[in-house]
Amino acid sequence: MTVKDMAQSLSLAKLAGEENNDVVTGCYIGDLLSWVMGRAGEGNAWITVMGNINAVAVAKLAELSCIILCEDAHLDEDARIQADSNGIAIYASGETAYALAVKIAALLAG
Repeated sequence: MTVKDMAQSLSLAKLAGEENNDVVTGCYIGDLLSWVMGRAGEGNAWITVMGNINAVAVAKLAELSCIILCEDAHLDEDARIQADSNGIAIYASGETAYALAVKIAALLAG
């Protein structure tokens, strides 16, 4: 499943970056940036409330497929600019991290 397909299936609101055809390999939930950087898998969709410039840097370093801000978390303007310039897709959802992860798991299971 691609990021674009996942975003459409989950009705995610695009906040920044490019809708892309990167493959989503799974998802990772976390808000401690160093923890995410060391544990999230390449291609994971990262579900978080961290909408700052450091989150964009972590997503790029860890080669994550996208960031999903859950529970209507705010995206900083500097983070939006950085995501746009680095091609990191960022989406928003009003749902909880758990609800999103369950839905992503179901989509990946086919």
